[in-house]
Amino acid sequence: MIVVNVKENESIEKALKRFKKKFDRTGAIRELRSRQHFEKPSVKRRTEVIKAAYKQHLRDEEGK
Repeated sequence: MIVVNVKENESIEKALKRFKKKFDRTGAIRELRSRQHFEKPSVKRRTEVIKAAYKQHLRDEEGK
């Protein structure tokens, strides 16, 4: 359960923003979307490899 303490004289918008940030860090939405359909382990591995290669390519381009 996520708890966000609202400080005195703090706007609701700021507290809501902190809540959203904490909620995003839990990864609940990401997990919910991944559970909506079954993905074979081999396909999951393949997508992870493709993502890793893409990230490595971006890091290589940044280093130049």
